[in-house]
Amino acid sequence: MSFVHLHLHTQYSLLDGANKIKELMPRVKAAGMPACAITDHGNMFGAVQFSEAAREHGVQPILGCEMYVAPQSRLEKAGRIDDYEAGGNYHLVLLATSREGYRHLCQLVTAGFREGFHYKPRVDKELLRELGGGLIALSGCLRGEVAHNLMSSQPERARSAAEELARIFDGRFYIEVQDNHLPAQERVNGELIALARELGLPLVGTNDCHYLRPEDAAAHEALLCIQTGKTLSDERRWRFETDQLYVKDGAEMAAAFAHVPEAVTNTLEIARRCDFELRQEWQFPVYQTPPGETLEDALDKKVRRGLDERLNEARTLGWDPARERLYEERARSELAIITSMGFAGYFLIVADFINWAKNQGIPVGPGRGSAAGSLVAYALRITDLDPLEHGLLFERFLNPERRSMPDIDVDFCFVRRDEVIRYVREKYGADRVAQIITFGTLKGKAAIKDVGRVLDFTFAETDRIAKLYPEPKQGKDFPLEKALEMEP
Repeated sequence: MSFVHLHLHTQYSLLDGANKIKELMPRVKAAGMPACAITDHGNMFGAVQFSEAAREHGVQPILGCEMYVAPQSRLEKAGRIDDYEAGGNYHLVLLATSREGYRHLCQLVTAGFREGFHYKPRVDKELLRELGGGLIALSGCLRGEVAHNLMSSQPERARSAAEELARIFDGRFYIEVQDNHLPAQERVNGELIALARELGLPLVGTNDCHYLRPEDAAAHEALLCIQTGKTLSDERRWRFETDQLYVKDGAEMAAAFAHVPEAVTNTLEIARRCDFELRQEWQFPVYQTPPGETLEDALDKKVRRGLDERLNEARTLGWDPARERLYEERARSELAIITSMGFAGYFLIVADFINWAKNQGIPVGPGRGSAAGSLVAYALRITDLDPLEHGLLFERFLNPERRSMPDIDVDFCFVRRDEVIRYVREKYGADRVAQIITFGTLKGKAAIKDVGRVLDFTFAETDRIAKLYPEPKQGKDFPLEKALEMEP
């Protein structure tokens, strides 16, 4: 029977989810599932990678998030994380049904980090009322408000929470049941089903997937120990007392919910309702040009003027005029490629803030990476390296046969870097400027040392094993499988 996983954590549920996206999608496709959701804890870090991988395997991506919801106000931060009256949080799964819903989901996640962060990025009911449009809500796991109150023998509070969420997400709220062999979940499931039928709310079955296969449960336990700084020998450590949080196939899920088959069929209905797919489209901020002048005209004018200035500098040093033709031909060729690929505005914007920084006396690097191969970048003073003099290729930077965004690495003085960021925000709009996150990953020797600690190995034992691991080559970590073949 067909089924869609709507509650699933990838590696972007940091040090909690163990589903690697590149391994997840082949599993979902092989299981015959038409769609799959990503619902990482409190963030949407994996949305783009998940969407691309899903499309590559012919699977419909459903973008969502397991939100942390403050019991009262997101601004109340006095209590502990497990204080359900003040500073704690409940879990709530949200899925985007449309572009509006995706935009709201992004706004909720941002507000959680910027306004409601207390142990976790939290939102509240006020924000859900304001930004609930275009979103489907699932009541969540045992940490959900409805399930938690049932588990705490407070059925009236559970009913009140379900009614409130049903009002917020009018016709888009589902009571979530799970069959994951957790004793507490098994106790609550019957009450969740009864409550859903009493209130006329639809049921949906999920599995809160944290890893790919049953045999990955032990590795997931080790991952949780790394997150919490505990060891596997610590009986009091936080853990899931089950090995069932894996990506089950449709037959397994149908068997688990045979007594409530609508919980399975509703996953397909929700997938149909989530009619939104994240498409990669280049949307550049607007670069203002004089009336009647196109971006391409403006770029051509600035490049020709800038190149003439650069050549004037060379002429004063003794210059072979015959070489000028090479520069003119190269500039013409690059401009043709840049404009045909629609990147004229990108070059104008980058040149604008770099030259603004230089005019403010902010030190700017001479250029590095493949952008140093662009004569256009040199003419615009984005870079200060003459690509013809150094034999650098433009095609390594921008190639019409390989349609991708140009990537210009720019170095600013770290003391005054914020001034440049402020200028760009003020000129092009704060909603069009963001800083890119860098994720640290557990690889090679670092992973060995962390796992060694979790297994109660001595420092000497762990260090000895880590030293057997081959050093990275050209900045890339040596594959673990090959390392094991070399040092079994």
